Amino acid sequence: MTTTTIPAEPLAQAPAPAARGHVTQARVLHSEWIKLRTLRSTFFTLLTAMVAMIGLGALFSYFTSSHWASMSPGERAHFDPALTSLRGYFLAQLAIGVLGVLMISGEYATGMIRSTLSAVPKRLPVLWAKAALFAAVVWVLMTASALVAFLIGQSLLSSHHLGMSLSDPGALRMVMGAGLYVTVVGLLGVAIGALIRNTAGGIAALFGLLLIIPVLGEALPSSWGNHVNQWLPSNAGQSLLALHHEAHTLQPWTGFAVFCLYAVVALAGAAYLLKRRDA
Repeated sequence: MTTTTIPAEPLAQAPAPAARGHVTQARVLHSEWIKLRTLRSTFFTLLTAMVAMIGLGALFSYFTSSHWASMSPGERAHFDPALTSLRGYFLAQLAIGVLGVLMISGEYATGMIRSTLSAVPKRLPVLWAKAALFAAVVWVLMTASALVAFLIGQSLLSSHHLGMSLSDPGALRMVMGAGLYVTVVGLLGVAIGALIRNTAGGIAALFGLLLIIPVLGEALPSSWGNHVNQWLPSNAGQSLLALHHEAHTLQPWTGFAVFCLYAVVALAGAAYLLKRRDA
């Protein structure tokens, strides 16, 4: 008896798995850009900050100009035409600070952070991308808004010959300083949002640091307050927005450097905890 050997058919080759792209900082930046521009809250919050910067600056300039004749000599002596047109930065910082906190705390609230960190296992590129992207967007928009606010404000003040030119000493530094100050506020918001991971808590901590602590510092005896208050975050940063240097305040760029140092320390703490804690 003979047996017939049936040749075995070759096994079908399984398709090769698709090559997975490497996680690069550029790709993480691109993904964060998609998140940022597709959220409606981003558009409306940035628009609010721009309207506040320009609108309030124009409003303050208009009322100062119209009430100049009735102002007291003391008020006239302390009048700063550049700062008057840039007053809107105070409200703009609130909007940008809130958005900075939301940049990362919002992902913790929805649980999306788990997907984000699964796609980027090293984690830190996510924080750097969020911080760098947000800083770039805020700096461009706020600096442009500050410039528009300055030009509109000075045109309104010129009716009483109170305006100043962008080429006057200190004017350009103040315009650029408004954009830089609000940008660092936004970076502090991102860092605190990553540290606390809760939107309400992050916003409270940010504005407690920027607004409440300086008020409490005013209650210190002058022998202490003169030395302490100038080093507080917002006081140091706002020295960039002073036309003339005053006693017991830091020099403009020195103060801004101190303000940036606060943001760097907060981001370093956020990076450390992002690596150590569970999502």
